[in-house]
Amino acid sequence: MGLPYYEVDVPIIGTTQPGLSGVHVFIGRADSRSAAVRIAHEVYDAARAAREAGLEIPHDRPDGWGACGYRPGWELNWTAATAGQWNNPYIWVRAAADDDGDFDL
Repeated sequence: MGLPYYEVDVPIIGTTQPGLSGVHVFIGRADSRSAAVRIAHEVYDAARAAREAGLEIPHDRPDGWGACGYRPGWELNWTAATAGQWNNPYIWVRAAADDDGDFDL
């Protein structure tokens, strides 16, 4: 069994549209919360640097972390980032058939 998945939530604020805020979420495998935050920050920095240099954003690192895009105009508050083990809400579970053969999900 590999390392557990972590979800890293980083508060964001809009720099071009004051009043906009939210959370940017990163997910990947790590051995601790602090490692997950560090790796997420590295992935973000690499995506930003690539975009600013006019290069393609690196999608997959050897450890499985990566970025799908980068949006300028948002400031990430890394000092307020939180991390915890991620539980996939969409994982399939085996449904039991009732007496008439139908399945309840």
